[in-house]
This record gives sequence, structure tokens and C-alpha cells, in this order.
Amino acid sequence: MTPTRRVHTVADDGGEPVIELAGVRKEYPGGVVALAGVDLIVRRGELMAIVGPSGSGKSTLLHLIGSLDRPSAGSVRIAGHSVTGLSDRELSALRAQHLGFVFQSFHLAAGISALDNVADGLLYSGWPVHTRRRRAAAVLERVGLADRSTHRPHELSGGQKQRVAIARAIIGEPALLLADEPTGALDTASGKTVMALLHDLNADGTTIAVITHDNDLAEALPRQVRLRDGHIVSDSLRLTRTGTR
Repeated sequence: MTPTRRVHTVADDGGEPVIELAGVRKEYPGGVVALAGVDLIVRRGELMAIVGPSGSGKSTLLHLIGSLDRPSAGSVRIAGHSVTGLSDRELSALRAQHLGFVFQSFHLAAGISALDNVADGLLYSGWPVHTRRRRAAAVLERVGLADRSTHRPHELSGGQKQRVAIARAIIGEPALLLADEPTGALDTASGKTVMALLHDLNADGTTIAVITHDNDLAEALPRQVRLRDGHIVSDSLRLTRTGTR
């Protein structure tokens, strides 16, 4: 059998690492192992999918990449900063500075406008309200919702709500945007609009990781990292010059 050889890929030198996981393990009480020795690098400028069925470990991986949880073993680095030894307050500050989140259920505040929902993405920035609202208006225009800035969530369609959520996530220009099932609550047309927006944002330089169980959605992205039973079973960047993947 011909030995497998690792080839030079765009992600090898396409940008500095935004996320670095080495030997990451996550075990819950009762001996439940959610992740078993995961190694992963996400580089600046990537657009990728983390894909797997229910129970594969992708939600746990999202929580660790997003500094929402801590590993049982191994190391996690976010934008060059090790999370090991950080206090909860320091971890929150690191997350606020470097990461943006988009969720399937939007998580918009019901009683305020789209503009103020987006401006809330800078709530802990220390900037005055008028500066936050000015930046929010610019980001809403970027996602095609300038004419919906005064609308409250109940006055928006599902696709529009998700675009507001994306605007809120990117207003602070994060090193990485984590999108957890971003089309899961949307109809097909709205889902395509949201994915087109993510492609556009990536083309403008935003690094994006989409966490999904949807193989079709994953295959439409440049890189797919596949999880099963707590292990990365394939990574589309690991190509060979000849032979099999």
C-alpha cells in the first residue's frame, strides 16, 4: 500500500491560527467521554464546517472553542491566548474580544429594535451608546437590513432575525464567528440567504466555523471537519498527492 503523504494546503500557511486545540479531551461525570484527544487548528480567513450526527461531540467542541467550557485535558488557545489558568472573568473578556456567536434560535431581545439588538454586541466594550448605535447601523447595512433597523424581532421574518443575530455577532470584528446550526430554524430560501451572507462575510475576511449536522450544508463550505463518537474522523484539508484521503 502506498504511504499516505500530507500535502501543503492553504490552511497550512493561509493565516495565523485563530483556534488551536491539542489533545483536547472532555469527560463528564459518570465517565461519559464527549471528546477523546482532539487536535484542530482553525486559521484566519477560513470558512469551515464542523459536522457530525447527534452525540458526535460537535456541541462539546463548540463550547470548548467558544470558551464556554473548559477541557478535562489538553490545551486550547484562542487568538494566541491559552485558556489554561484563566479565571472565569478573564475567560469572559477573552470571549467578548475575540469570538462572535450565532445560534439557531437567534437569542434576540424581544422588546428592543434590531438596531439596539445589534448594538448590544458591544455592551461590554466601554464605548458610549451613540458610538455603539452608529456601528450597529453600519453593520445592519452590511447584512442588508438597514431598512429594518427600527423593527422589533416579532416584526421580522426568521431569515431577517438570523441576519440581525449575525450583525450582532460581527459588530466587534471577532477573530472567529461560530455559527451553531444557523439555518436550522429557517425555510430553504431564508437558509440560502443566510449562507450566502456568511460566504460574503468570509470573502471580506471574517473567519467562520459553522457547526451543523447537515451534510449538504457542510459540503458547500471549503473545509469539512467530521466528528463521530468524540473523534475527528476526517478533515478535508488532509489531502494526499496520490492515493486515498
